Amino acid sequence: MHIEVPKKKMGKSAQEVFEFLTDIKNFETLMPDNIDKFEILDEITFRFALKGMPEIVLRLKEQTPHEKVVLGAASDKLPFTLTGAIEALGESESEVGLSFEGEFNAMMAMMIKGPITNFMETLSTNMDRI
Repeated sequence: MHIEVPKKKMGKSAQEVFEFLTDIKNFETLMPDNIDKFEILDEITFRFALKGMPEIVLRLKEQTPHEKVVLGAASDKLPFTLTGAIEALGESESEVGLSFEGEFNAMMAMMIKGPITNFMETLSTNMDRI
């Protein structure tokens, strides 16, 4: 299953956005208002839960300076990644595209596509908080 949300233009440099996204404690700032729990487990791992949803543990899996940040599920039970692709548009402007990639059976994909899309749209909207 692949989900992308529209790219978001930022009034920050690609470096600033990259540094923000690679510091996992900053993800609390991007979370939806209905967050029930946010806990940092170590320097590259955090756990969060939205009201009415199971807890999710994300780990920083990959980073390409000023271009890409990849978070992935810490568990192999439901393997997925959340990628932030950063493109420099100028010295103090960049664009961030968020995408989700996961391997789920058809029934699971139907159930989670809407909530994941909404979650990613909220993360993108909240990028203004950087």
